[in-house]
Amino acid sequence: MSAVLPTLAHPAAKRSEALLHLPGVLWLAVARYLDRRAAIADLREFDEHALQDIGLARNQIEAAVNGRIPRRRRETI
Repeated sequence: MSAVLPTLAHPAAKRSEALLHLPGVLWLAVARYLDRRAAIADLREFDEHALQDIGLARNQIEAAVNGRIPRRRRETI
């Protein structure tokens, strides 16, 4: 009987640990979302020439901020 009790209690302990981490994970997700929205808003304020200088078209802003457009390798001098 004593060997069964720790086995039954162990999964519950893992679930409670996961619940303790949930607020932190949610906070990070919200913070990252807000950072991406701020970056998108900042890039939308750029004029066409400035966007072209950094290699973006206006319709690529959200994709670039979300990491769906790979960064070009910078030329080394």
